[in-house]
Amino acid sequence: MKVMVVGGGGREHAIIKKLKESKKITELFALPGNGGIAADATCVDIGAKDIDKITAWAVENKIDFAVVAPDDPLVLGCVDALNAKGIPCFGPKANAAIIEGSKIFSKNLMKKYNIPTAAYEVFDDMDKALAYLETAPIPTVIKADGLALGKGVVIAETREAAKDAVRSMMADKVFGDSGSKIVIEEFLTGPEVSVLAFTDAKTVIPMVSSMDHKRALDGDNGLNTGGMGTVAPNPYYTKEIADECMKTIFEPTIAAMNAEGRPFTGCLYFGLMLTPNGPKVIEYNCRFGDPETQVVLPLLESDLFEIMQAIAEGKLAEADVRFADKNACCVIMASKGYPSAYEKGFEITVDADFAAELYVAGATLKDGKLLTNGGRVLGVTATAPTLEAAIAESYKNVAKVHFDNAYSRSDIGKKALAAKA
Repeated sequence: MKVMVVGGGGREHAIIKKLKESKKITELFALPGNGGIAADATCVDIGAKDIDKITAWAVENKIDFAVVAPDDPLVLGCVDALNAKGIPCFGPKANAAIIEGSKIFSKNLMKKYNIPTAAYEVFDDMDKALAYLETAPIPTVIKADGLALGKGVVIAETREAAKDAVRSMMADKVFGDSGSKIVIEEFLTGPEVSVLAFTDAKTVIPMVSSMDHKRALDGDNGLNTGGMGTVAPNPYYTKEIADECMKTIFEPTIAAMNAEGRPFTGCLYFGLMLTPNGPKVIEYNCRFGDPETQVVLPLLESDLFEIMQAIAEGKLAEADVRFADKNACCVIMASKGYPSAYEKGFEITVDADFAAELYVAGATLKDGKLLTNGGRVLGVTATAPTLEAAIAESYKNVAKVHFDNAYSRSDIGKKALAAKA
């Protein structure tokens, strides 16, 4: 079968590498892909948000199945457009992708269907938001309503910082129209857990849990990023908590979307906080998380493509979904200065004895050389029987990847090890 993956980051590289293992796939394409993905799929220079060109290319090239991976094309209706041409897809239609596309929608959904989440208020008027902040509990969380590359969330430790965040979103438009409406939310405490789940809108099968490290610097300091590394499974996420989440969050969310006439199929990401009052939803994503995908998929023992097909056919309950009883660690290698200003165009070299998974996020091929082309450049993932071994193996292989201005955190997995102690 001819399969195409829409997207061009580290998440897509992880998906493509896992799809390559399927005997059912004869040709694999990435739109647009990147310089590293080019080693594992044929890259086609069409942007992930160019729905018309993606659809036309898929029809012209007789694509049998499409995987739409990033949030933007899902929210813009890429799956709807491909389905209209008879091409089955993995990923939700636009009316279901709104669960990530609008934080106001998702918060109102949780409130309506009693799915545990933080208390919140919605504002489309800046002056009213600023007036509310005069008496709101601090710290507080300010969220842009729409998509903002995973960066539209500010945890404000002071009243002035909260007001600054509101002004930057609503007046300065730092996130464009995504910040024209905002959510001001109760600040929750507790360990964070990421859970990706396969669903065909009837059955929901959670994948291995993971722990993301969002801050740029060691010790969870510095600016928020798209993720500097992950480990899986998350030691805070016990079987008891998993069972509670299935009953109070996962199944109720799928039922709520069905009740709203927005059946969700594909991968639904649950960002959870394990609070003293039980697990609560911080956010939903309508797709595989990045870099969570880079630790979860290496642990998948069954055929990812067969699972995706089963979801598209509404037969997930019959699918073989198995994960290895092992641990994984992904360390992101970024360009120094990320997530602010950074240089690019440096050659990436890998030692011959490199022995881990290499997922390329921001790189381009030029004259046969792989050059840095983004803030997060690549992820190095190792799996092992223990978390300690997976972390050690990942860092051992990070040292075998070289490019100028390379930066990575040195403490990925440290919190998880402390939790297990």
